Amino acid sequence: MVLNIKIDSALHVLKGAAQKVLNATITTGVYAENDHGRLTVELDRDINEQEIQEIEKEANTKIQENVEIKVLDIPREQAEKQFGNKIYDKFPIPSHIKNLKVVVIDDWNWNCCIGQHYAKTSEIGSIKITKTRFRNSRNELEISFDVL
Repeated sequence: MVLNIKIDSALHVLKGAAQKVLNATITTGVYAENDHGRLTVELDRDINEQEIQEIEKEANTKIQENVEIKVLDIPREQAEKQFGNKIYDKFPIPSHIKNLKVVVIDDWNWNCCIGQHYAKTSEIGSIKITKTRFRNSRNELEISFDVL
């Protein structure tokens, strides 16, 4: 679980960029420590330098747009109807949990998340992708980044 407001907010922005550039819709892991984070997504191939640069550019453009990061506290049934099952990614939520927190960046990213988040994307600063690693055996791409 991520307990870092800066990195947690950045993860949602980076996920939106990865989805836009790579069509990577499922997160399989996240990591945060200080100003460093890692987003792991399902992907069936490695990516090239141009794609890395495009993800970083898209993420930083979204940050500069200063858009609202909403946190909805809504009934599970409503969340699933409104956003679909992809809000869970690969993080199962026990069926007895009836209310969900869904983080929404309009037209960009929406996921269940219990972390803390900034109110606006511009509060994040900027994202610098430091490394990527494709794990062929798991069909996963790790995107390591720093928040500056």
